[in-house]
Amino acid sequence: MTTEVPGIDVDAVSKIYPSDSGPVHALENVDLKVKRGEFVVLLGPSGCGKTTLLRLIGGLLSPTHGDLRVSGQSLWRNGERDAEVSREMGMVFQDANLFPWYSIEKNIALPLQLRGVDKKTRTAKAHELCELVGIGGFEKRWPRELSGGMRQRAAIARALSYDPHILLMDEPFGALDAMTRDSMNLELQRIWMTSGCTVVLVTHSIPEAVFLADRIVLMTPRPGRIDRILDVEFDRPRDLDLSASAEFQGIAKDLRHRLEEIS
Repeated sequence: MTTEVPGIDVDAVSKIYPSDSGPVHALENVDLKVKRGEFVVLLGPSGCGKTTLLRLIGGLLSPTHGDLRVSGQSLWRNGERDAEVSREMGMVFQDANLFPWYSIEKNIALPLQLRGVDKKTRTAKAHELCELVGIGGFEKRWPRELSGGMRQRAAIARALSYDPHILLMDEPFGALDAMTRDSMNLELQRIWMTSGCTVVLVTHSIPEAVFLADRIVLMTPRPGRIDRILDVEFDRPRDLDLSASAEFQGIAKDLRHRLEEIS
């Protein structure tokens, strides 16, 4: 019997930041395995290390202790990040971070340009991704001409431009109004189901976590540890009416009570 190699394997990872008043223990002995194609949400109180964990997975930070592996390969070797392993991952942040002097098309195609992909190929890919994320026809527009939700769609398209196996998302919809956020949750579910990539998302929103996740990783206050991992077994695709169901409300209520207990 063979065992499937996890898409992401966080093995006894701790992160300590130095400070003038002494070391800050952000994460302590975190173990997490994320299966390929899975949608995992990191949830917890402010300052619990969710973003630190996401940045560690993405190779933007190095662990103080422990190991991180992507598709069975160590992300860090002798203190150096493995560039080949890092290429499996795309990242989306709360701010879309689009370059205002580039069109939407050129913003999306920029990672391909930096990788030396020819203009015809990267332009075609940008148009394909605009259709995927629901902004087809806006390729020539400037970022300032798009709403916040549309800019985030462009940011997701940019992160997907080089076909990463893993998409890491840090509060991508946190700055959006409630209705736009609901719409983007539906769109993200559709994009994830279409692309087949693995998603790890950080959020403070319990309803967002329950709606999107296959599994919710609930983290404790600093130093961040995993308190529990909850399976969310609603069928896919999910629609917004799901949030009114008794089962959905029950899961959200239990999570809210547990967060109150550990905070």
